[in-house]
Amino acid sequence: MMGNMQGHRLSVAAVLLLTACSSSAQTPRTLLPTDVVATVGSGSITLAQVDEKAMQQPTGNFGSMKLSQAIYEARRAALDELVANMLIDREAKLRELDRSALVEQEVISKVSTVTDAEIAAWYQANQSRVQGATLDQVRQPIRSYLTQERTQAARERYLEELKEKTPVRLTLEPPRQALSNAKAPAKGAANAPIEFVEFSDFQCPFCLRAQPTVEQVLSTYGDRIRFVYRHYPLPNHPNARPAAEASACAGEQGRFWPYHDKLFANPSKLADADLKRDAAELGLDATKFNACLDSHKYRSDVDADIKAGEEAGVSGTPAFFVNGRMISGAQPFDAFKRIIDEELQMKKTR
Repeated sequence: MMGNMQGHRLSVAAVLLLTACSSSAQTPRTLLPTDVVATVGSGSITLAQVDEKAMQQPTGNFGSMKLSQAIYEARRAALDELVANMLIDREAKLRELDRSALVEQEVISKVSTVTDAEIAAWYQANQSRVQGATLDQVRQPIRSYLTQERTQAARERYLEELKEKTPVRLTLEPPRQALSNAKAPAKGAANAPIEFVEFSDFQCPFCLRAQPTVEQVLSTYGDRIRFVYRHYPLPNHPNARPAAEASACAGEQGRFWPYHDKLFANPSKLADADLKRDAAELGLDATKFNACLDSHKYRSDVDADIKAGEEAGVSGTPAFFVNGRMISGAQPFDAFKRIIDEELQMKKTR
């Protein structure tokens, strides 16, 4: 996904959108408007209540998502807001406060003021996002963005406190993409409760940015995760396809993951000579590896991954699937944690 700027004007939306390089669903049960999709304590929320809010969202909010995924995302955002409002209203009633007074006391008052030093630090760390604007030109949008981010984090922390007091159960079923991953490189037990699939491109800077988060997910969930890597080299990255084929050649000798790590460690060195040198440095059989790469032995496998990604709705990299649920772009750890925790909880209650 790409941010957009006219001249040097920066919006909060532009800051948020730069998370990905760009380039068969399992059908959930059909829900009726009267179906309950969440419970908050003894209260309930129906699909009709959710759709009253969800269907007012602009289609542009969902980019190139499949319609089924976009509808789910709209409904889920509306459902989360309805649940939050119900929790806050219940607490305000218990404490005999107005909602606004409760929010001011428990959320707003706990948001620290954004300093000029923090704005400057964010500006220096996110040069690609400001697209050439000077610090003075984007100071206020950055301040607004960081304040909004902190306010949202404080609100989420408070909502988690409220959920400890009032049980919340969501039953809105997400769309899931059916992926056949039998031939793909994988880490973890085949019967792990979470299958975590990444479609990636060795030349994509956003894929490189996502690697620490991927490692955090794997270390956090341990043997509950099976991680699967699928190739999705983008046509505007000329070295991505040869690198993908090269990693498959390394996999032929049982060294896919060390080779994968080596490629991401130096993504500017992906010419054929670099790919062959990396293999030699890892101790692979150079003659066998070079012949594999030169003959494009795994071209059809990479093509199959690209086709599988397209059918699943992938349009850029990185793209992830958690038990078939799509997460697009280099998202923060909490975006993965939310969905993984939901999946683990669902398996406990089914």
